[in-house]
Amino acid sequence: MKIWAACLIVMLPAGALWAQDAVRPVARPDLPVNAETDVTEPAPVVVDEPTKDTIRPIPRGSAEAILAGSDVRPVIRPFERPDLAFGAQTRALFRAELNLFAFSPNAIASSLRPATRPASIEVAAEERRQARLRGQVCGDPAIQGKILGRVAGSGACGVEDAVRVRSVAGVTLSPRATIDCRTASALKTWVERGVLPAVGGEGGGVSSLRVVSHYACRTRNNQPGARLSEHAFGRAIDIAGIGLNDGTEMTLLTDWNSADDGAQLRQMWRAACGPFGTVLGPESNRFHLDHFHFDTARYQGGTYCR
Repeated sequence: MKIWAACLIVMLPAGALWAQDAVRPVARPDLPVNAETDVTEPAPVVVDEPTKDTIRPIPRGSAEAILAGSDVRPVIRPFERPDLAFGAQTRALFRAELNLFAFSPNAIASSLRPATRPASIEVAAEERRQARLRGQVCGDPAIQGKILGRVAGSGACGVEDAVRVRSVAGVTLSPRATIDCRTASALKTWVERGVLPAVGGEGGGVSSLRVVSHYACRTRNNQPGARLSEHAFGRAIDIAGIGLNDGTEMTLLTDWNSADDGAQLRQMWRAACGPFGTVLGPESNRFHLDHFHFDTARYQGGTYCR
């Protein structure tokens, strides 16, 4: 109690002194004094006009605010290239931008448009198309001929769904061959992938194939007592020569080993391995010295080429 009383006695004079010396408001020297009211009036506020260097607030959340708060400097936005306004090239040969400078002297004044196709060309093309559709067999316009249907033969001979083919891929068969559609399709593939590329433009290109055997009810190599040949079922065709548009002919008998056409005939022989199941040529045996034998028989070991 004595200690608390002493503290109170000490604090009271200090509080009294504070009350006596309370701070009075002092008039600001920069404010005018009103004589009637003895009240200071605020000075008029002068607003500075904004200058070019005035810093404006940046909206919170904007890209500028984000960049301003980081060490990443803002990237200058792309702008129109000033060099295009004057031309990056000074040589007239390379100047061709519209409305910027003169066109190149090599440029044409206006785009050339193709002339209207004559009606006669359209009519001729349609006639050829219709002719191909009328003559197509095996569902392929590239195989032209006549549908024969079933061809009966003695014993086991005969052809199911036979066709008589007069041309494949635009190449004439001479004479026309009676075969089935599977063999006709393989023949067309061989002509397109083997014969035409091998011959190329020699002699004006390929015009015909000389056929020496197609459907025939006979044994293999015409040997008595042998098994029936694939020819007996319309699944084989023999080719002895390649006719050219200039009237000449590549023959296997005379040209297989020649320096002029030997390589091409061998290329045709290799191209037949795949489309056909059996491929025999002049080097297979003495029965095929003068022709290719192609048939569509299939074996477990794949294509037989010899």
